[in-house]
Amino acid sequence: MEYIGLPMCNTGFAKAKELRPIAVFAKIFDICILIFHMDSRLGHRERLREKFMKSGLKGLHDYEVVELLLTLGTPRKDCKEQAKALIKKFKTLRGVIDGDEDELQEIDGIGPKNIFGMSFVREMAERYLEDRIVKEEIYRTPQDVVDYLYVSMRGLKREIFKTLFLDVKNRLIAVERMFKGTVSSSAVYPRDIVKSAIKKDASSVILVHNHPSGDPTPSSEDKRITKDVVNALKAVDIRVLDHIIIGDNRYFSFASEKLL
Repeated sequence: MEYIGLPMCNTGFAKAKELRPIAVFAKIFDICILIFHMDSRLGHRERLREKFMKSGLKGLHDYEVVELLLTLGTPRKDCKEQAKALIKKFKTLRGVIDGDEDELQEIDGIGPKNIFGMSFVREMAERYLEDRIVKEEIYRTPQDVVDYLYVSMRGLKREIFKTLFLDVKNRLIAVERMFKGTVSSSAVYPRDIVKSAIKKDASSVILVHNHPSGDPTPSSEDKRITKDVVNALKAVDIRVLDHIIIGDNRYFSFASEKLL
């Protein structure tokens, strides 16, 4: 089956579903609870853990989830007040999880050890979602692709450019981060993408980058880069199936908008 782009809404932008990524965080968080020792002498924390084991994330307030995440790195420290301060500063659980490490540590009493839990959950969620789509046929799992990209690239302060390499059956071979910085023709080298695609014996690729502003509307530079990469890969008979731009709760698909 031919790839026709990720599903879009009528406005041309799709609202990236948060329910599935949050479910992933719940799975990863459950693993964290089992792996990391939390001092059972702290009755309050033990009750929070019991609430989570019984009802999942739905049974906890946002600040309680943050408190447990903080204690993964400092199991013998009371982190309740710091957790409340983080929710007050970043407004939501998602805001805290996506928060910049330096900004997180602006809260009194929070250091590198405390934010370990947030970093660990983020990294595990990204790895979990990547493993779900590797060797799978992209057209059969479009939402899995969106979930992976959304969790791994939303909320970043700098632009990240990734390439998804696919085989002849549109199965994902690998995901490679090409560069971190500002997307521009001087930073994205089509020859590097061509080299990696040939090395991985890829038949096609999907280009992906994020917009830290949250607005996934492609710029003129985005369109120019896409054209350059398409032409470079066409010379070696490798197709660009899509260029996806990740924004805040939404994404833009060049293929769906027939811009390829």
